[in-house]
Amino acid sequence: MTETPHPLYARHAETLNRALTAIAERGYWSAYPESPSPRVYGETAAADGKAAFEAYLGADFPLDQPSDGDRVATEHSPFGVPLNVRYPHADADQLVAAASAALPAWRDAGPQARVGVCLEILDRLHRNVFELANAVQFTSGQAFVMAFQAGGAHALDRALEALAYAYAEMTRHPGTAGWEKAAGKGDPLRMSKTFHVVPRGVALVIGCNTFPTWNSYPGLFASLVTGNPVVVKPHPRAVLPLAVTVRYARQVLAEAGFDPNLVLLAPEAPDEKLASTLALHPAVRIVDFTGSTEYGDWLEANARQAAVYTEKAGLNTVVIDSTDDFAGMCRNLGFTLTLYSGQMCTTSQNILIPRDGIDTDQGHKSFDEVAGGIAAAVGKLTGDPARGVELTGAIVNDGVLERLDEVAKVGSPVLESRTVEHPSFPDAVVRTPTIVKLDAGDTATYSREWFGPISFAIATDSTAHSLEILRSTVGEQGALTAAVYSTDDAVLDATEAAAIEVGVHLSANLTGGVFVNQSAAFSDFHGSGANAAANSALTDGAYVANRFRIVQSRRHV
Repeated sequence: MTETPHPLYARHAETLNRALTAIAERGYWSAYPESPSPRVYGETAAADGKAAFEAYLGADFPLDQPSDGDRVATEHSPFGVPLNVRYPHADADQLVAAASAALPAWRDAGPQARVGVCLEILDRLHRNVFELANAVQFTSGQAFVMAFQAGGAHALDRALEALAYAYAEMTRHPGTAGWEKAAGKGDPLRMSKTFHVVPRGVALVIGCNTFPTWNSYPGLFASLVTGNPVVVKPHPRAVLPLAVTVRYARQVLAEAGFDPNLVLLAPEAPDEKLASTLALHPAVRIVDFTGSTEYGDWLEANARQAAVYTEKAGLNTVVIDSTDDFAGMCRNLGFTLTLYSGQMCTTSQNILIPRDGIDTDQGHKSFDEVAGGIAAAVGKLTGDPARGVELTGAIVNDGVLERLDEVAKVGSPVLESRTVEHPSFPDAVVRTPTIVKLDAGDTATYSREWFGPISFAIATDSTAHSLEILRSTVGEQGALTAAVYSTDDAVLDATEAAAIEVGVHLSANLTGGVFVNQSAAFSDFHGSGANAAANSALTDGAYVANRFRIVQSRRHV
């Protein structure tokens, strides 16, 4: 039986085919332009998107889905802008029942129809990308350009990447096959076999505060395209970006003739713990989570009925051995530490430097000169508040501020954090990065994650000692990124061997416009699933293949 192509599949087939090529070739490709320029998106796109965002503020969010009649409003913008968006509330059983009822028709539609509808959802979101970017900015604290890129264009690329991997896995085997086996002198045995892609069941996506779309879209679309209805449970402080996502997804599903309850929003009341209730629901068979190690570990241990995909915390590490571009190294690391005030799961925390210093193109540099060069680069980026806030954004929650207070009591500051007044948002909470000098013996301090604008310059006995620390800390606590600077190929090879051993992605000698805390869809893997920081990667075959099963039927011909 040949699947009849769905009209939306035909409409977006070229995009899908290009994405399939991209994940195979691993070169640069993006389907969604990352520049918010009027030359790309049109003269009125930015104003229209901002107006759409502002229309949500102080109002009931327009979402027609199952509800218990209550509404919840839990968001507080890091920029100090009043949000007060009120979302329809439902309990776990209501959401799961509605999602379960929508599953059979979606399952039976087949991979081509599902991927066509999902591609149309991405297209709809892209047409409203400025609205989405404003929602990300004012809930996460990202500056607008970063919110547009990471929360809009790059998030859509990651979603498309997940669709490509999922479609490739679902169509790896034929839908039907003829089977014939010789049977002695009699007629051969003949059978017709059909192979059905069967979803696991209801999927749950638990969003984070810092990157509500970038981190949620891969799981959302990987589950949806493989036939699973998705309940989207946003972080209480970053509901709007995922509410906008769910709204447009439901519109497309209904227009395509499917039950819009295939995608549902699950905002929670204060202290309700809705995520945990949903995660343990017997009908929830997939859970995607980005956030703290503590809660990720709890999900892995307790959501035993589900396939659980987690991205948690780690000790992202830089090994500095030598460099032929000292200024470029300092600029690159300075930008890495400054971007979004270090509130990225990929930002470097532990910078390992031999206590006797390093060789550079500017001569030998002492430990203090290396740490000071990086600190000076951060200071230059954040010295002018008007320019600096476009990199730092705002602080996302009180936990980051508490860690900044705590770290002030340890080590010796190379660069102290400053409070900055945002020129556009006077109530914004802005802090510049701090860099603290430690010794290799201060393991109790640097062997835990300090999420936020906090990094440590750690004096080691040698580069070999630095690699021992990388192995031990990342081996135990995990990491999403690692970097090395060296002019010695043997050191580069040894660091790569250590990175492979502890399962962390490595970048070498970054001195230009590529930064260790950024990854490119279709080319870079985010997380490896090979250490404690994440049990999966965004995105590979393993990330999507366990979201469905192949069930066969066979009949004699």
